[in-house]
Amino acid sequence: MKLTVVALLHYFLFAVQSAPTSSPNLSPAFREAAERAKTLVEKILRDIPRAHAASVTAEGLTLDPAAHSANLQMMVTSLGIPAAPVLKPLSEHFTLDDCVSRMSAGSRLYQGLLGVLSEKLSGLSDLRANLRDLLTHITMMQEAAQLGGGVFNQNSSLDLAHRLHGNYDVQVATHLTLTQLRSFCHDLIRSLRAVAAYRHRAAGTR
Repeated sequence: MKLTVVALLHYFLFAVQSAPTSSPNLSPAFREAAERAKTLVEKILRDIPRAHAASVTAEGLTLDPAAHSANLQMMVTSLGIPAAPVLKPLSEHFTLDDCVSRMSAGSRLYQGLLGVLSEKLSGLSDLRANLRDLLTHITMMQEAAQLGGGVFNQNSSLDLAHRLHGNYDVQVATHLTLTQLRSFCHDLIRSLRAVAAYRHRAAGTR
């Protein structure tokens, strides 16, 4: 009987030690990449008003939320401007892998949309460069924590390119894209902070 108990104890201890942990390996490389990503997102937020002023000249298109109208929302649909992937609080149903994958997909989305719009007007090149660098840091986060790459729909920017039929369409599309990018960046910062808090909780459970 005693031998059986000892054998069972050894079995369960081995099973626990060999089972993959549910907490990802959030290494110093991951933390550094996440911090650099957050710093870059903060810079993008500061640069959006300047980019908007340089590229959007049509009357009535301002970054003031009070100036938004139902007509602009209709333009979102008619121009086919997609919404950014939703970033949720981390949980067992929305994992770190989900979160970082959506960070990457949203950043790629806006880099692609700004790429289309920058062919029509000036003032967006710095934002595109910053989004490219942001993607680099997010990719480093994924690699450091051994996360999946996620799936990105590359057709979004092509759809927009086919629907821009005049200067006003370009102006509205730029305004809407920058407005949505600003909102996405606020979500990014909250999510990057949540990642840091999640790291501390994961470390405390080991």
